[in-house]
Amino acid sequence: MEGTIFSLIPAILMLLLVLLTRNIYVSLGVGIIVGALFIHHFSILDSLKEIGTSFSNIFFADGAPNTGNLLLLGFLLLLGIMTAFLQASGGSRAFGQWMIHRIKTRTGSQAMTGVLGLIIFIDDYFNSLAVGQIARPLTDRHKVSRAKLAYLIDSTSAPVTVISPISSWGAYIIGIIGGLLAANEITDIRPLEAFIQMIPLNLYALGAVLLVFIVAYFKLDIGPMRTHEKRAMETGELVDPEQKNVPGDLGNKISAHTNGRIYHLLVPIIVLILATVLAMIFTGAAASGSNVTILTIFSNTNVNLSLFVGGVAAVLTALLFHLQQSKPRENLVKVIVEGVKTMLPAIYILVLAWMIGSIIGTLETGQYLAQLVNDASISSSMLPLLFFLISGFMALATGTSWGTFGIMLPIAAEVAAVTDTTMLLPSLAAVLAGSVFGDHCTPISDTTILSSTGAGSNHIDHVLTQLPYAIIVAVTASIGYLLIGLMNQVWLPLLITLLIIILISIFLNFLSKTATQKE
Repeated sequence: MEGTIFSLIPAILMLLLVLLTRNIYVSLGVGIIVGALFIHHFSILDSLKEIGTSFSNIFFADGAPNTGNLLLLGFLLLLGIMTAFLQASGGSRAFGQWMIHRIKTRTGSQAMTGVLGLIIFIDDYFNSLAVGQIARPLTDRHKVSRAKLAYLIDSTSAPVTVISPISSWGAYIIGIIGGLLAANEITDIRPLEAFIQMIPLNLYALGAVLLVFIVAYFKLDIGPMRTHEKRAMETGELVDPEQKNVPGDLGNKISAHTNGRIYHLLVPIIVLILATVLAMIFTGAAASGSNVTILTIFSNTNVNLSLFVGGVAAVLTALLFHLQQSKPRENLVKVIVEGVKTMLPAIYILVLAWMIGSIIGTLETGQYLAQLVNDASISSSMLPLLFFLISGFMALATGTSWGTFGIMLPIAAEVAAVTDTTMLLPSLAAVLAGSVFGDHCTPISDTTILSSTGAGSNHIDHVLTQLPYAIIVAVTASIGYLLIGLMNQVWLPLLITLLIIILISIFLNFLSKTATQKE
């Protein structure tokens, strides 16, 4: 069943179960089991072996430890421990009290989260987790639901990183573009120049960032988000009280020291940022050989190792502050144990997401969708829209935007080079945009999982509350890509796309206010 229409079934079944049951563990588990059965034609023994292999490969593959995955999991544990120390030291509470006197509205707290997402553009993982640590004390004070915080984080992580040339994503994409231009003998444009020209063509990323600030300003709470925000404002409950084991949320398990200071929170986070960025530069430069440039550094950097190094440095800093505080202070072992426990739900979800990603990869779901595009006979003016939609569905089904880049960018380049070279950059940009859209909608995306973790939100709550906003931007981006193909222009379709998002937001805001008045 590999590489056929049946390869879509496990991914679709998983997504349907997420919507119907709201249980991420059951949904992922069923998807893994069904996918394994499809791979081995319903042989139970072979299917169990496949599931076991997909699990073991997360930790040990090709005769060696899977250091990338192990380092990321280790960083998550370190982040949980650091968060526990920040709470125990009283730093989180002190920062929240300090900021609430300077940013005095819920709108301001949400806008600040969006600005932080724009500033921390080096890597999506780093963005998702770091912004959450900085913004959460303030948004908690203003009774912003954790689901809203997760949306703000997620919609300014991948969308910002994918249009930044100085980032792990940008360097990776520029590297792919360089190979594609050479393979198709296109010599009149350089890879970096092509990437820069593709930024205004990335309609979904730009639209998603715009919508973040519109949502903050207009208090645009639609769909399930309305329920979460209403509960947060009326009762102060930032997460659904029926949800247990929310990733990254300590609740009241650790008491805050009464003499906590702002620097108890800010210094460990600054150490985390500086140590991570320095480690990224060092590992990237070491792997670049004699050709050391900004682009090669970020193209070759070891993100997971850098995050782990930053996490160790931040935890040691937070530990030092904790030990320096006068008694009574929270028991050291308890702080560490509670910090680890808060990250276990995120780790469980991430491991299951990696497993189903492996299963879907073996089923060749992405290759099947790519082959559909390759075989289709379609007008060149429709290429940007087609690549946006297919890439979106592929990232949704496979849970990986980078994997979608790797599969779809070469196909988009080849098709555009053969049919109409003027559609080359729009088609490549559409692949990037569609991949981020699918990434925003799927519960098995690393970035989506880590955004939930950084915000301390229930993962399914984040997926379901973000979905309506992602669909709004995707629909308007689709119109924009249709216009790009028909008009062969860049800026007018972009302006029309952004204007439609604004008009839709105003209309939805009007409906929301009307509904509130009736209540």
